[in-house]
Amino acid sequence: MNIFQYLIPMNTPIVSTTQLSFQYPNSAPIEFPDIYIEKGQHTLLLGDSGSGKTTLLNMLGGLSRPETGQVNIYSQNLSLLSNSKLDQFRSQYIGFIFQEAHLLKNLTLVENIKLAQSLAGKKVDISAIELILKQLQLDQKSNAYPNELSRGQLQRAAIARSIINKPALLIADEPTAALDDNNTHRVLKLLLSIAETAGSTLLITTHDKRIKDQFSKMYLLK
Repeated sequence: MNIFQYLIPMNTPIVSTTQLSFQYPNSAPIEFPDIYIEKGQHTLLLGDSGSGKTTLLNMLGGLSRPETGQVNIYSQNLSLLSNSKLDQFRSQYIGFIFQEAHLLKNLTLVENIKLAQSLAGKKVDISAIELILKQLQLDQKSNAYPNELSRGQLQRAAIARSIINKPALLIADEPTAALDDNNTHRVLKLLLSIAETAGSTLLITTHDKRIKDQFSKMYLLK
């Protein structure tokens, strides 16, 4: 059951933030620009190492709480949710693609994706899982364990797990890091295609200036 459905009016932005800042111990506060992202408005957060990209990503995804300001996903202010409610909201509405796949090593690929559905409070949908694995050319690897997958297959497996619940917001952290031009283009095309198919809005954090022309909306972090 989707306990947050009533919180989502029509035409509400996917992401909006106001006066965000974050402070690490014994450090000066980091201030961030206000962000406003509409549904389907795939967006790039571009900045060099140390510019606060990961910190901002963690706040937008509900993994960290800001020192000041607020993050709204749809109309929900994440700071108002308890930790348990935040976990549930995140599993329903936000998908993460980290640089490492973080699959459970003792579960097969298909079992990892089933678990993602269960954690979101959704009924396991085998046909949906089979479809996404086929789209990502992983249908022959559904019963493989993570240590039996190549690096490229692990990356696609992480995408499959993140998108299976059709999250409103799909966050990818440095998805093209260490890739050559050809593979950068392939991965970016795949992410945009998968996001469109799932009805998700893609948000990428990166230092990779090669991909900035692929996005109509960009925030530059300094």
